[in-house]
Amino acid sequence: MVAELKNALKKAEKLSKEKQKAIAEMILDEVKWVLSFQNSQSQLSGLAEEAIHEYKLKKTKPLKLN
Repeated sequence: MVAELKNALKKAEKLSKEKQKAIAEMILDEVKWVLSFQNSQSQLSGLAEEAIHEYKLKKTKPLKLN
């Protein structure tokens, strides 16, 4: 564990249990998102390549923002 995270957790220990739980939930949510994106890079790359291919074949339409 990096020193910054250790320091943050040490300081968080001084907070109320409710605030500690909220911080823990935020950290776990962030970890979940990071792992989700980390584990989907090849899938995202494949989708990007497919989108570029369809664009080059003129199979796409402009996005209408109204």
